Amino acid sequence: MAQKKGAYMNFSKPELAEIETKLQDELARVEKQITELTAQDPFSDTSRLNDNAASDTEANEEMDHERFEAMIKQLKDKQASINKALEKINQGKYGLCESCGKPIEIARLKAVPTATLCMTCEAKRQKS
Repeated sequence: MAQKKGAYMNFSKPELAEIETKLQDELARVEKQITELTAQDPFSDTSRLNDNAASDTEANEEMDHERFEAMIKQLKDKQASINKALEKINQGKYGLCESCGKPIEIARLKAVPTATLCMTCEAKRQKS
């Protein structure tokens, strides 16, 4: 990976590479979970439409489907955050607070690589 000019110049190459690797590993894990949950969703089995299951079975399948949908939505939101962070790395804009424009603390980005706000702006957001 070539060092790009941009906001993350306060990162050393190894620090940025560590964060990028962490993001890519997490993205692969999230994508695998999405695939597994989609396959486990009772509504992914189209034969269920013709199975004439009892109403309690239908209700259980509906509840399971809603639970799977909620988990998949959470994972897709996480996937989008990871992709956004990776895109910012490629654009040379990783590590800038989206609110104030100042650099996000390196310790924060190492802990939460998808962070888009510095600690100060995040605290303000949580208070409001």
